[in-house]
Amino acid sequence: MLLAAALAANASGAALAYAPTVAQLDAEARAVGNRRELAEHIGAVVFARHWPAEVTQISANALEDHLIVGIRVLGIKFHETMTRPAFVEEVVSLVQDAFAAAPEAEEVDLWASVPISVAKGVIVSGDLAKPTSRTVFSLSVRRGESPASIRTRIDNAGGGAFWDSAWMRTAFGEHV
Repeated sequence: MLLAAALAANASGAALAYAPTVAQLDAEARAVGNRRELAEHIGAVVFARHWPAEVTQISANALEDHLIVGIRVLGIKFHETMTRPAFVEEVVSLVQDAFAAAPEAEEVDLWASVPISVAKGVIVSGDLAKPTSRTVFSLSVRRGESPASIRTRIDNAGGGAFWDSAWMRTAFGEHV
């Protein structure tokens, strides 16, 4: 009944209200970079799925003919039990989704960060800012790398992925 009324209203030229999805709202709120519209597009794809590790930011930056996508993930308070293999699979899936949503991107950089406790009154913005987070995982992936190659690089020391060993022990506990 409501659909028929909506179609009739639309046919008569009356404006219909549009309610954005949560994924669209997240994409808009968490997009940054000099190609923000592309970051929002990638975000709409990424935020359409539920991720155990929360994606906090999508960036898209272009310089001349180069386009780099960045994905920041929160390295604490996972939405479900997280193991190291599950984290690796999430990383691979996020990278694949970003490349699929941005075919012109040549690289996707993904990093996980955790907050750093900062005392009251400490300067956290501007030239004298103290850091409020630290990177605990990072990886750069070039277009064309296969999921198997990405997994191998993440799992092998010297493969180009950075793992903070203390974070890994606390983030995944006995599942490492």
